[in-house]
Amino acid sequence: MYCRPYSPEGKGKLERWHRTCRDQFLSELDERHITHMDDLNARLWAWLEVVYHRTPHEGLSGKTPLERYQHDLPKIRTLGARAAQIDTLFLHRIQRLVRKDGTVSYLNQRFEVPYELAGKTVQLVVDPHAQSVLGVEDDKGNPIGSATALDAIANAQRTRHKPALVQSPTLPARTGPNLVELAYRQYHDREGK
Repeated sequence: MYCRPYSPEGKGKLERWHRTCRDQFLSELDERHITHMDDLNARLWAWLEVVYHRTPHEGLSGKTPLERYQHDLPKIRTLGARAAQIDTLFLHRIQRLVRKDGTVSYLNQRFEVPYELAGKTVQLVVDPHAQSVLGVEDDKGNPIGSATALDAIANAQRTRHKPALVQSPTLPARTGPNLVELAYRQYHDREGK
């Protein structure tokens, strides 16, 4: 649920948390021991576990947050087999057009995707925390391939071979999309792809 900005009465529990945090945690914090954000986070978690979760709250009828949580544990549904899928729910999907060379870009880096996707719009599956591309999905969320970081230096030295043009007895000797398509199919059949 969302509340209007500047209307604290609409989000009383959160405002009460901010007040408690300021009064009990920030007022007691010794800034001389904070050299990095990790130091601050460690002290916040220690305060939460040792003080906040174990102090009786009037809003919880004198129970501690830990006692209240443990009391409600039988009512909490477990995720079971879906627990393994929960990380995938928080991955980002970013729409990209696959270039003619079978690559897409993300954060100024290029990734190789299956070549047959060239010219199509796909969804890159991105882990926002690691800032890495994990794969490619279609617009319905079905996985359609992997995304591999493109090594431009190694690719510059790679020897490329054009497929040999194969003359088909059923098609006249001419250039055009039919002959190209036929050569493409024959090349891939010969390569076992």
